[in-house]
Amino acid sequence: MEIRVEEVKEKRLDKFLTNYIDESRSYITKLIKNGNVLVNDEEVNPHYEVRIDDIITIDEDYKEELNIEPENIPLDIVYEDDDIILINKPSGMVVHPGNGNNTGTLVNALMYHTNSLSDLNGEVRPGIVHRIDKDTSGIMIAAKNNKAHEILSDMLSRHEIEREYIALVKGEFPNDTATIDAPIGRDEKNRIRMAVTSKNSKDAITHLRVIKRYKGYTLLRLKLETGRTHQIRVHLNYIGYPIVNDPLYGTCDNPSFGQFLHSTSIRFKHPITGKELFFEVPLPKEFDTYLEGLEEKE
Repeated sequence: MEIRVEEVKEKRLDKFLTNYIDESRSYITKLIKNGNVLVNDEEVNPHYEVRIDDIITIDEDYKEELNIEPENIPLDIVYEDDDIILINKPSGMVVHPGNGNNTGTLVNALMYHTNSLSDLNGEVRPGIVHRIDKDTSGIMIAAKNNKAHEILSDMLSRHEIEREYIALVKGEFPNDTATIDAPIGRDEKNRIRMAVTSKNSKDAITHLRVIKRYKGYTLLRLKLETGRTHQIRVHLNYIGYPIVNDPLYGTCDNPSFGQFLHSTSIRFKHPITGKELFFEVPLPKEFDTYLEGLEEKE
């Protein structure tokens, strides 16, 4: 369900939605905390003050999504202590339940692995501090308690967590380095997609440098300065170098594997001890194998 706000009788989001959802206010509050309600494609809290022209999106599968069970799914754990856990997520795994997918997610696996996960983001997303797309592989952080989660979220908002990605794109990128500074918002023609747009958008900045050039392809290392939905995929497609095997923003040439985008490293200070941490994970085997089949540019 999508609501474009034309008048505001109740400013608070949880109260406002009682006019659109036949549920109690406490239940609506839970939906908002669980991320089933977005305002202008962003997660907000129940106290958010609704404004004219806001676009409120409500996940229509919310009732099913609130019943999440632990599942014995193997995890590639990069690091773990009493406060945080870092996982090397495989391509194809959804991070948390949504849109009717309430099994087989990273959250299901984390709930089986440990009983200690933060609950700041509600019962659908315990421990989840940030996300990467289903078909993007690589490293991400989960919080095992609320204190660590609060600090990590604050660090993310202040851009104090450095994340780098590796992507294979179509085309031979001419420059060794570049910065893409273009605002991102929901694509008005296709609500599933994001797009570079001036309407209902937010600033988005991506830095890139070339690792290697192949005939018809380029391997890039990318650093995010902001963290918008699908940011790297949107930006690379916008400049004419879409990620290989990206069905939403390019073409899907190898349906047995997701887009060739990998969250390769993360650098941050431990939320409790303050110790600086750095972790890097290698490319998935499928990614490496694909690169081996390409002809290097002389």
